[in-house]
Formats: sequence, structure tokens, C-alpha cells
Amino acid sequence: MRTFPRGVGFAVIGVVTIASGACGAAGAPPIAPPAPPSRPSAVVPAQPRGAGTVVQPTPPRPTAVERPVSPLKPKQRSAANKPKGGAPPDHIVVVILENKYRSSVIGSGHAPYLNKLADRGASMSRSYGVTHPSQPNYLALFSGSTQGVTSDACPQNLGKADNLGRQLRKSGRTFVGYAESLPRTGFRGCESGRYLRKHNPWVDFDTLPASTNRPLTEFPGDYSKLPTVAFVSPNMCHDMHDCSIRTGDDWMKTHFSRYARWAPRNNSWLIVTFDENEGGSAQSIPTIILGPTVRPGVYAERLDHYSLLRTIEDRYGLPALGRARAESPVTKIFSR
Repeated sequence: MRTFPRGVGFAVIGVVTIASGACGAAGAPPIAPPAPPSRPSAVVPAQPRGAGTVVQPTPPRPTAVERPVSPLKPKQRSAANKPKGGAPPDHIVVVILENKYRSSVIGSGHAPYLNKLADRGASMSRSYGVTHPSQPNYLALFSGSTQGVTSDACPQNLGKADNLGRQLRKSGRTFVGYAESLPRTGFRGCESGRYLRKHNPWVDFDTLPASTNRPLTEFPGDYSKLPTVAFVSPNMCHDMHDCSIRTGDDWMKTHFSRYARWAPRNNSWLIVTFDENEGGSAQSIPTIILGPTVRPGVYAERLDHYSLLRTIEDRYGLPALGRARAESPVTKIFSR
């Protein structure tokens, strides 16, 4: 695998109805020509029906002229309805690590780089996974549902179930999932070396093309070429599942430190989170959000995979999926 330029890379976080005029009923009486514009039309009162009575037709109402429909573009919000936090990010990058308590990482000397990121961004002190084991947590973050999955069994084929990637593409935006140690674009196997499909939820949905499932080696060095939203899944060592916190922290610094510097200056976000703590959802996990309008600090606003998904969807005016509908997006971390 080629090594990315030194830097962290995660930032990347219309419907017009045309009304048709109603057609007149068959056999309706002829319509009299409209009165000259200089004289308002007189309204003829209804007359009782009977012998020799003539019923005058009601003058037709003017038909509204609809404007032509413009080509599909990403939905734009009015200023009053824009979410707090400024304009939608040009890019959001979400990196998902594995199985650590917040207290094992934040404040730990074994994770100096992640602590540096936490100091520069919003460090969420009440962030949680939603279940155990790993796979359903990834599905929850990506689709708003665990999709009935309760294990790490592979493969999971979820057909046409909706998901964040499909939402973004349908709205005219883009999505790519980058998995470290994935042997090739579109690979659907359950494992290859240190790559495991259970940490790669986007491959489970038929609504996404093979081109959205790419090796991490294809993560662009020119960050302006990133998709609107990118998910990144490190391999089983670098996500801290099989290797140490220090190993994962060093990997984060090597691959994403440059992106972490670039993102706030280029209207982009980096989100670093974990799938779950060491065996459940009762204790908090580390989650860090970095972006141009994110105020550095420690925040006790409650967050889980559903509300994090809702926060991303809300940035782009997308409808909330599944259980994310019952959650509120994060708001307190923004300066405007």
C-alpha cells in the first residue's frame, strides 16, 4: 500500500410540482368571451331554475403560468432553514476506529496525535456506540438501522435498503468508501489479509455501484477531488482492533494530519469516531469533529451513531434515515 502524504484526511462532511389545469367537463355550456380589460366583468347572480329561466355560466378563473423546471441540482435551503454551522461542507471525511473507551484514548499518552486533534476540534464526552458487536454499529452509522444484523457474520446482502451513500448520490452529490487493505475496487469478498468486510458497510447495499468501494490507496492527495462524503475504514491493525492504541494513533498522524490542517481552511470536516467501546454501548467512545465553524472544546451533548448520521444528513438537507429520524443533529459545537 502506498503511504499517503503526511496528513489526516477527513473532511468531507428540489422538487417542483407542476400543477396542470383542470379540464372542463364534457358537455359544459360554451364560455362567453372575456370582457374588455377596461371594464371589470360583472358577476351575474344565480337565478332560480324554472320555465323560461336562463342560467349564466360562471366566468373562468385565470390559469396560473408555471415557471419551467430547472435541471436537478443539490437541494438548496433558504437562509431561515439552514442548519447551524454555516454552509454545507464541501467535503466530510469520517474515519472509524475500533473498540476503545473514551478514557483509554482521550487524555492518554498512548494517543498523542488524537489528543492533539481533540484539542483543535469538538471532543464529544458523551458519544456512544449503539450495540455489540462491530458490524451492526457500522450499519447504524451508514444507514440509520442495524438492518436486523446482530453478529459479525459475512456476507450481509441488504439489497435496496436506503443508506447515506445512496442519499448523497440521489441528491447530485458523491460518496466513496475507502478501505485499507481492500485488494481492488469493487471487491466483495469477506476478507483479504487484514481487510474484513464487516467493517465496510457500503459494500452490503445493491444501491451503490462497485466504484464506490475503493482501496485506501485511491484516497486522493489533492483533497479538492474528494467526494462530498468519504468513509474510511483502516485495516484490523491500524483501527486498533488487533494492534495497540499507539499503533493506530501513529497511523492516523501519518495518513490524515495534512488533511486535518487543510479541512478547516477549505470548508471541510474531519470526523474521527469508534464503532463501540470494548464490548458494548454503556460507556462512551472517543469522537472528534473538526471543521471551519466548529469551536474547540469538550462537549457533553449526547451523540451516538444515529445522531451523528443525522448531523451529516442535516448538513446537506437530506431526510433522516431510520432511527436517525428520532435523533437531533449536533448543534452546540458550532460558532455560527
